[in-house]
Amino acid sequence: MSVSHGAAPSATQLDPQAIPQHIAIIMDGNRRWAKARGLPAIEGHRRGIIALRAVTRAASDIGVRAVTVYGFSTENWTREVSEISLLFDLCVHFAKHELAELNRNNVRVRIIGDWEALPPRSREALRGLQAQTASNDGLILNIAVNYSSRAELRRAVRAIAADVAAGTLRPEEIDDERIAAALYTADVPDPDLLIRPGGEQRLSNFLLYQLAYTELVMTQTLWPDFTGEELIRAVGQFQARQRRFGGA
Repeated sequence: MSVSHGAAPSATQLDPQAIPQHIAIIMDGNRRWAKARGLPAIEGHRRGIIALRAVTRAASDIGVRAVTVYGFSTENWTREVSEISLLFDLCVHFAKHELAELNRNNVRVRIIGDWEALPPRSREALRGLQAQTASNDGLILNIAVNYSSRAELRRAVRAIAADVAAGTLRPEEIDDERIAAALYTADVPDPDLLIRPGGEQRLSNFLLYQLAYTELVMTQTLWPDFTGEELIRAVGQFQARQRRFGGA
């Protein structure tokens, strides 16, 4: 784990053979960004969409295969009802207004988590966004909505237990690959790099199984101020490390 600082390398200074294939991002700091400017929280979330657009484009440009971002956690339901309602409206806005940009950059959007529990308008908007980007074969953008890693693991355990009960899987056949195949991120590699803007240094119930050997970069920059250059800086830090995958 480290805190990002210093000048960012340019994309051309990165080693193209060592680009992280999957980057996970905890988009943190929207509300603090708004509060510091005397703005309502929703303005921080709107600005966060602009940051997501810039980061997605930068990740695509340097050859990242997948980006998974923490959009709305199950714990976020404890926020003010008015803020939650506006967040759901923002889901609809994102689905409508980012579609052209996503298709232009050949980005495929997938929503992970218990997003089917969202209000109908938000749910349909997100379903449409997935359908309208499904044929894109560039970067995969996983957006975790109403997501909890512990809930994801419970879901996976239940699916595996059902297979055992049905007699289609023997307990001794349960291995890391079988567990990974039951997770939302089954068809992408585990994240090589986790970036958490906003100054906090915790995982917040995000991709707990998948992050076992992920390199962590924490930065003080609040998410609405996070840029493509910040992403390049984090990737530069990633490339400067020697990954051991628990080997000492």
